[in-house]
Amino acid sequence: MYQLNETHARDLLSWVESANDIACDFPIQNLPFGVCEGASGEASRVVVAIGDQVLDIAQALKAGLFEGLAVETAQACRSTRLNDLMALGPAHQSALRLQLSRLLREGTQHSATVKRCLSPTAQKHMLLPAHIGDFSDFFTSIHHATNSGRLARPDNPLMPNFKHIPVAYHSRASSIVVSGTPCPRPMGQTKPTGASTPVFGPTRSLDFECEIGLYVGKGTKLGESIPLDKTHEHIFGLSLLNDWSARDMQSWESQPLGPFLAKSFMTSMSPWIITLEALAPFRMPAATRGVDDPELLPYLNEPSDRAHGGLALNLEISLQSQAMKRQGSTPCVISRPKFQDQYWTLFQMLAHQTSNGCNMLPGDLIGSGTVSGPREGELGCLKEMTADGKIGITLPNGETRTYLEAGDEVVFRGRCEREGYASIGFGQCSGIVMAE
Repeated sequence: MYQLNETHARDLLSWVESANDIACDFPIQNLPFGVCEGASGEASRVVVAIGDQVLDIAQALKAGLFEGLAVETAQACRSTRLNDLMALGPAHQSALRLQLSRLLREGTQHSATVKRCLSPTAQKHMLLPAHIGDFSDFFTSIHHATNSGRLARPDNPLMPNFKHIPVAYHSRASSIVVSGTPCPRPMGQTKPTGASTPVFGPTRSLDFECEIGLYVGKGTKLGESIPLDKTHEHIFGLSLLNDWSARDMQSWESQPLGPFLAKSFMTSMSPWIITLEALAPFRMPAATRGVDDPELLPYLNEPSDRAHGGLALNLEISLQSQAMKRQGSTPCVISRPKFQDQYWTLFQMLAHQTSNGCNMLPGDLIGSGTVSGPREGELGCLKEMTADGKIGITLPNGETRTYLEAGDEVVFRGRCEREGYASIGFGQCSGIVMAE
């Protein structure tokens, strides 16, 4: 597990003034990685966010700003995606983070040289940060599982395996897109209430799912499993994830297998990856298991995971309709889930994924499943908020929503906060629903 070090110090300030704003997502304690489009005719660039600026790693390397192990690490950042950096493992990544922190903090002697490697984030077109070879999406919130199950099985909402195993399905990597990409309304089979046969057409129950995405760092070989107490060595970092879902298609096609066309049409990712090391101050105990819950099997049960497998991450879901935009109304917050409420930890997900010998590649993606909490205002999707379309939610301008309509924009944000440490943000993951 990453240990706290000088890069996490609360009193660190940057000579990049925007990074010192208390509301900034990317203070010097964060330093997330991303990839932006290169200048005309140039390849994409690996960058690090600091305040409202991005630092070009390859340009800083060329300027001779790195030394020791950080040189080899920065050389991996000359690639067009982050996969080469992810493959190097924690020691290299930590060495690069330390030197970036020292270059960007107040008091450095290199600010003039570093400044030439900076440019405003607003001028950059962000891309997916990694080549994602595989994508597994889990189902790890007991509150989401119970709420969703109650709609179909009021007397027995939670499936019998939920407390024994982190359930997941293999999703589609080819349709993962970066934040800001418009969401098309998918076509598919549905079976309307009372109908004897299905029909084919556009979904009428388009939903979002607020999730966290885990990017695999160092990979594994076929036949190799990752012990739970070693999973941290194979996690590069986390991003926001929107698992767009067509609920009417999902309920029809998921009999008996899992979702297929209802999920594979698009998944949105935020462009920034918050490294596992940056998240070290916000690790916390895993969610408490009930006294009557079954004992965990040994491969999913490890003291350090129970003590530090949780994460103090507050999420926020906002919605803005087309009419609200025309009226000049800002997006309204409709939910604030807390990731600490997840029944299964990110580390248990990775341990379970590899327990059968499934090999992992740098850049592979694991979704946490919908993040929902036990309290009012903490639900992670419209299916839960509206009881599958039976209860509308009211927007500030008087409009109501059961599911998403054309022109609706969904925005996720995330922020880690803990007393005694500088808070860090995840940026945003957004998407607008296209007209049919």
